[in-house]
Order: sequence, then C-alpha cells, then structure tokens
Amino acid sequence: MNQESVHSPTIFVGDDDAAVRDSLSLLISLTGMRAAVFASAVSFLEVYKDEWRGCLLTDLRMPDMDGLALQAELQKRHITLPVVILSAHGDVATTRTALKGGAVDFLEKPVSDEVLVDVLQNAIRIDAERHRESAQKAQAEALFDRLTPRERAVLGLLAEGLQHRDIALRLNISPRTVEVYKARMMEKLHCRTIAEVVRFGARLAQT
Repeated sequence: MNQESVHSPTIFVGDDDAAVRDSLSLLISLTGMRAAVFASAVSFLEVYKDEWRGCLLTDLRMPDMDGLALQAELQKRHITLPVVILSAHGDVATTRTALKGGAVDFLEKPVSDEVLVDVLQNAIRIDAERHRESAQKAQAEALFDRLTPRERAVLGLLAEGLQHRDIALRLNISPRTVEVYKARMMEKLHCRTIAEVVRFGARLAQT
C-alpha cells in the first residue's frame, strides 16, 4: 500500500474469495473511494498501521479467523477502525453479536451496490468523527497539563457553573485571587469566554 493510501480514507476488504475481493474492489473504486484487499484476517492484522483511516469490510466466514473473531481482536488491540461485516450465512444471533461487539453494520449477501456503498460511506464518516474527537481531546489534555493545580481547580468549578464568590469560598481564597487564576487559566487554554471554558471542561471529561 502506498503512502498516500495509508493516510487517505480506505475500505480494507477482507475475504478469502479472490473473485469477491476483485468485485468489491472494483465497486469501491468506481465510487471514488480507495480499496485495499486482504485474503485473510491474519494478513490484515500483520500489516495494520495505526494511521490507517477508513473502515474494514470483512466476510463473516474465513478459514483462519472469522469476521467476529477479527472484530474481537481489533477491540483487544484497541483498533478503532469501524467494521462492516458482510456474509451469506448471517442469522439473528450472529448479527446481534456483531453489532453488540461494535460493528457499524451487518449486511447479508446479496446486498445491493447502493446499500453497500451507503454503509461504507457512513463508516468512513464515523471513523473521521472518531479521530476528530480523539485529536480534540488530545489537544485539550495537552493544554490542561500546562495548568497549575489551582488553575485546574478553578477550571473545574467554573465548568460546574459556580460563581467567583462560591469558588473563592470553596478554595478558601479571595474573589480577586480567583480572577487572577481564571485569567491565567483562560490564557493558557486559549479560551476567550466562560462558555469556551465550559466546553473545554466537557471535552476533557469525555471518555
């Protein structure tokens, strides 16, 4: 896989049937999306890189590791790439297990090209949103690390909605000192308003 593909949204297709891989790869490329094919779950895991973006489209039944086992392995490795499972052997219990395990969809063969493309595009959007949220939280944590313990305390209490006088009482300092800590904290966090402080606190609290 070339360097451009690594950083571009890509549909990673896992299927042990070469004809199916070729068919899916052609369909995906005709829609303007990128495709990378793998003959097995193991071959995908052996070369996977954390910077890959897009989603994984995997067959349910594969010889070395089936789709559900692959999904479980991704979770074990903390790989957040969205998973779409495609199978001719699905049932209610299997579908339920896949969705409960975090799959964004479970499609039964035969599936229309329109439905498949729509599901894959949605999976790519989910992946983009996950990484956007992850980047925002990482940035928030980096800024938070710059704060002193007092500034962090003022941030937390402001985010809870407390007024300066209440914060002063809680921290046993003067309202004027609260103002000083707040000003320093907001400068370090690049926040211009209390609303931005509250949003920052909420972003930091996200898991």
